[in-house]
Amino acid sequence: MDRLILLRHGEAERDAPSGDDFDRRLVARGIAASTAMGATLADLGFCPDVALVSAAARTRDTWEAVCKAFPKAQVRFEDSLYLAEPDRVRSLAKAAGAACGTVMVVGHNPGLQDLTVQMLRDGGAPPALIAKAQNGFPTAAAAVFLFDHAGRPSYDGLFFPGR
Repeated sequence: MDRLILLRHGEAERDAPSGDDFDRRLVARGIAASTAMGATLADLGFCPDVALVSAAARTRDTWEAVCKAFPKAQVRFEDSLYLAEPDRVRSLAKAAGAACGTVMVVGHNPGLQDLTVQMLRDGGAPPALIAKAQNGFPTAAAAVFLFDHAGRPSYDGLFFPGR
């Protein structure tokens, strides 16, 4: 894997009709912000070869909103990405990246935010950038990292949706 894109799901409904967090769907604002983030990433050339998407309804809805910007991407829905810890997210991305250049993970906080902060630190990012990521990783936010031959991350972009 040469590049990893971490994309948090768009804004979701507060409660699902089923009462189950897993079933929460995106609201209209979440769909719009996700669509816009997908277009922004694609315009910048950040296009995944493979997308690993949590099986939760809100992450599936997010992928549906962004996938038009990434028509060549393969998608894999992963049950274990639902509320996954940072190490699990990174492990799944690394495994998927063994066969491709760019992996996108569509997932949840706190795992994505924590992984973003961890990789910013590992890559020697400036303290102000680390602080920005620590202070919040809102819905439809994306973080992009490049990896060197030894697998060390370096910051390639941090994008927050316009509000």
